[in-house]
Amino acid sequence: MKKSLQRLIPKLIGAKINSISIVNPAAAAQQSFNIFCTPRKGRPFGEQIPYLEQPKFEKLDSGSCELQSYRWEGTGKKVLLIHGWESNTYRWYRLIEDLQKENYDIYAIDAPAHGYSTGNLLNVPRYAQAIETAINAYKPDHIIAHSIGGLATVFHQFTYKPEGLTSAVILGSASELQEIMVGYKAILGLNNRTMTALEKLVKELFGYNFKEFSGATFAKSLTLPALIIHDKYDKITPVSASQNIHKNWKGSTYIETEGYGHSLYQEEVRKHIIDFLA
Repeated sequence: MKKSLQRLIPKLIGAKINSISIVNPAAAAQQSFNIFCTPRKGRPFGEQIPYLEQPKFEKLDSGSCELQSYRWEGTGKKVLLIHGWESNTYRWYRLIEDLQKENYDIYAIDAPAHGYSTGNLLNVPRYAQAIETAINAYKPDHIIAHSIGGLATVFHQFTYKPEGLTSAVILGSASELQEIMVGYKAILGLNNRTMTALEKLVKELFGYNFKEFSGATFAKSLTLPALIIHDKYDKITPVSASQNIHKNWKGSTYIETEGYGHSLYQEEVRKHIIDFLA
């Protein structure tokens, strides 16, 4: 019963948006955009709260929000950690332990609308802006990013062309907005009129239609040494996303795991990361 209700609610929301699109497509587009960009979770809870308290560093002004940053001080190279959708900096705790053993100087941020950062919405361009804020503040040597953080890092590299980074690690990244929007349309049951209006809004906001917003396409201009890891059986983002990003990212290394899922926090994955950074 509960699962049936969980499936029904998005359809009811979609039906309402579709009805609005009959008389006001722009309003329907804005509503569907806001829902798409609103995380349902990602704020700290339980054991995450005491873990994140000690390394809290400072708040960074990123225009649309204040970013909570964290630091685990070391004397080695600087690493910046970028988490994924509906997550926060806690997701890195195992990797942070490994990086500390190698004496890296570790920084992390909570994404807008996640963790202890302010805001209500997150999308890839907004996350890329947050990454630029953190890079300007901390001048990291390496960046490690997961899921939407991975796509935001690719988009950041393409858009801002930062200097000073010596490598990137991309874990379980998405790639194609067109594919993501096909799934979003199905979940809410949005009609073509609403989707057309939504695509028009995205084009106005960011300068790209759905097909043009592609991590694989953005990667064509990238030359920063990169390690790209994705699990063959990832149920959240298709393995083809990272395969295509790797194909276009000059000088990237690709590792495909089996059975580790989307999170990619396992010891073997962490060892690949540590070896690559070294």
